[in-house]
Amino acid sequence: MIIDQLEKLWTSLLEFSSTFITPEWGDLVNLLPIFLLVGVVGPIVTLVVLAWFVYVVRQPRSKARFAAARRPAPLDAEGRPTYPAGEPYSPSERMVYEPGATRSDSGADLLVACPKCGLVRGAVLDTCGNCGLSFTIKPTTRSIRPAGPPPGGAAAA
Repeated sequence: MIIDQLEKLWTSLLEFSSTFITPEWGDLVNLLPIFLLVGVVGPIVTLVVLAWFVYVVRQPRSKARFAAARRPAPLDAEGRPTYPAGEPYSPSERMVYEPGATRSDSGADLLVACPKCGLVRGAVLDTCGNCGLSFTIKPTTRSIRPAGPPPGGAAAA
């Protein structure tokens, strides 16, 4: 009697475990595309995304600063404009222009102060008449500005 009970228990345990141990091969064959997707395509996509992330993090950054095309000259404590040395400017407009500019928007010749001796000369001249410093102010690379209002204020309508 106990042996029959143990035998029935053993048989039911074997039947229950047979569903896990001996699979239905047709169902497994139908799961092959999922196994292929998870086992092959998934790791490849993961490696591509990881390589892209590493590239974005390590990509070289531009260290060049872009000069503003035209900006008002900074004022000193008494309200007079101060013009930076080596940059062309227009005293009549009180504007500092981008490097490489020789004429203002109104067509007047621009001036530039020598960075070595401070002598003011025309922006078209390459050599300082006082100290002999020869430098050419070349135009900077233009960059596309982002869309939106200018910094520090709302867009003009």
